[in-house]
Amino acid sequence: MKKTGRFKRSITTALLPLLFSACIGLQFYRSDQMTRMELPAGFPPVSFPEDNAFTKQRWALGKLLFYDKSLSRDSSVSCASCHLPGFAFSDTTALSKGASDRAGTQNAPTLTNVAYNPYYTRLGGVSTLEKQILVPIQEHNEFDFNILSIAQRLKVNKTYQTLSQQAYGRPLDYYVITRSIANFERTLISGNSPYDRFKNGHKDALNELAQKGMTLFYSEKTNCSLCHGGFNFTNYGFENNGLYEVYKDIGRMRLTEKEEDRSKFKVPTLRNIAVTAPYMHDGSLKTLEDVIEHYNSGGKNNSLKNPVLKPLYLNTEEKQALIAFLKSLTDSTFLSNEKFKIKS
Repeated sequence: MKKTGRFKRSITTALLPLLFSACIGLQFYRSDQMTRMELPAGFPPVSFPEDNAFTKQRWALGKLLFYDKSLSRDSSVSCASCHLPGFAFSDTTALSKGASDRAGTQNAPTLTNVAYNPYYTRLGGVSTLEKQILVPIQEHNEFDFNILSIAQRLKVNKTYQTLSQQAYGRPLDYYVITRSIANFERTLISGNSPYDRFKNGHKDALNELAQKGMTLFYSEKTNCSLCHGGFNFTNYGFENNGLYEVYKDIGRMRLTEKEEDRSKFKVPTLRNIAVTAPYMHDGSLKTLEDVIEHYNSGGKNNSLKNPVLKPLYLNTEEKQALIAFLKSLTDSTFLSNEKFKIKS
C-alpha cells in the first residue's frame, strides 16, 4: 500500500484551509458584485460563503488564471488545456497531457455545473473546489508545480496584482489564486438544452425519437436514472460499473483502503455528454454507441459491480432512442458562450 500512502500525503499537502463556494449567473447586475442569482428553471441555489462572494474582479482574475499556462512548471499547460470550453470544459483525449508531455492517469471530467458537486476528483477525495485546484497543480503528471512558486512567478504581473488587490485586498498568493479560479469555475452553469426546454413547456424541443429515449431512460427496463437522476443527471455516488473483469485502477479504494471501494468512481453528470467523449474514468469508450453497448451487455463480470447492472436486451431502435435523448442534453448556448473564453 505504499502508493496509497504517497497519494494520501500528496492530497493532504494540498488541502490548505480554504473555504469558499460561489454564485452563478451569466450577467453582472452591478459593476462590482452580483446582487441576485439567475439560475435555469429547476436548478437549486448555489451557496457561497461570505469570504468569497462573487464579484466581477474575482471572476475576471479567476478566468485569466484558468487560461494561464504559467501555472504549470514548464508553462506548457493550463486548466483550459484539459477543460476545453467548446467541449463542455472536458478534453477530447482519453488521458490529457500535462507538463513535460506526461500523460494523466484518469480522463479529465467536464466542469459542467461543477458548482453543485459535493466533492471533487473521480475518487471524491477533495471536499471543496478550492482544494481541488491544488491537486492538478502539484500532481507530477499534470502541472507538476507548487502553489507558492506560482504566486512567486506571477508576482511581476501588474494586471494580476491590480485585480488581486481589487478582488481580495491583498497581493496575489495561494489564497487568491485558488479562490479566484473557483469563483470563475462555479459560474459554468449549463441548463438550456433541448431537454430543459422540453421540460419547461416547449414540447417541440424534443423529437419523437428523443422522447422515446427519455421514457426508456427513466424506465425500470434500463434504470439509468437510478444513478443519473436529478437536475444534474447524477446521484454523486461511487460505482463499479463492470467496465473490466479486473481493473488496473483501484479507484476510490486508494483513499478509503476499503475493499468494497475497489475500482469505484464518481458517477458523472450526463449533461453535455454528447461532446465529452471519450467516456469512463479512463476514456476507454470512444462513442455514445460504445457506452450504450456496454450497459446493454450488463457489463463484465466483476464481484463489485453494481447489482442493478444486468443485460438490457435493447433492440436497435431503443438504442438509437437512448442516444437521441442523451444528445438532447447538449446545451449549445453553454458551449458557445464567449463570456467563458479568452480571445486569442
